[in-house]
Amino acid sequence: MVERPYTLLSCGMSIDGYLDDATRDRLLLSNQADFDRVDAVRAGCDAILVGAATIRQDNPRLLVRSAERRAARVARGQAPHPLKVTVTGRCDIDPAAQFFTVGDVDKLVYCASGTCASAKERLGAVATVVDGGDPVDLHRVTADLAARGVRRLMVEGGGTMHTQFLTAGLADELQLVVAPFFVGDSRAPRFVSDGDFPWGPGRRATLAEVRQIEDVVLLRYALTDRFFQSDHKS
Repeated sequence: MVERPYTLLSCGMSIDGYLDDATRDRLLLSNQADFDRVDAVRAGCDAILVGAATIRQDNPRLLVRSAERRAARVARGQAPHPLKVTVTGRCDIDPAAQFFTVGDVDKLVYCASGTCASAKERLGAVATVVDGGDPVDLHRVTADLAARGVRRLMVEGGGTMHTQFLTAGLADELQLVVAPFFVGDSRAPRFVSDGDFPWGPGRRATLAEVRQIEDVVLLRYALTDRFFQSDHKS
């Protein structure tokens, strides 16, 4: 079996399963207490991965906010922030996005084989561009991350990435936060799209924790036995 990082998926969604609404403004699905929890999870990971669409739409920073948590990482011999990782087929990502420009941390871009040359020309000054296969193969991506020393990977979206990691059987844990409202608009992006998921009526995922965090609820699912062997149970 090819080594890969312990992989947790982190997602916030509405009661009816949407990641956002259909407007241009970002929809906040959580609260400050849960944002702090996510920050703690980030601080315990070696790398954070998002899809290229998330970079284009949300322009995330993907940094550890807490100075205390950054200091603790440095004391453990780590960089203040986890490695930033993205996956792209077309490589139409702005090199001025905060993913690349904010935070003194390495960035990796896994692109489709046919776009590697253009990706290096476009992003080579701000990130390390890696051939991810044609099309991009997440088994290849996670194996390469493991070879680079990534033991714990956090996937923060979007829906395409969640769907691909889940259908490929590459997720060990799902941390799903449910916001107390509905979006009710089929034009909006959903948590996952159609796919052949390993968990269905005949193979139910294991619910490991339910936690109320002010007005949202956290559901943690153990998707593989690696969850129970993990050093990070919170």
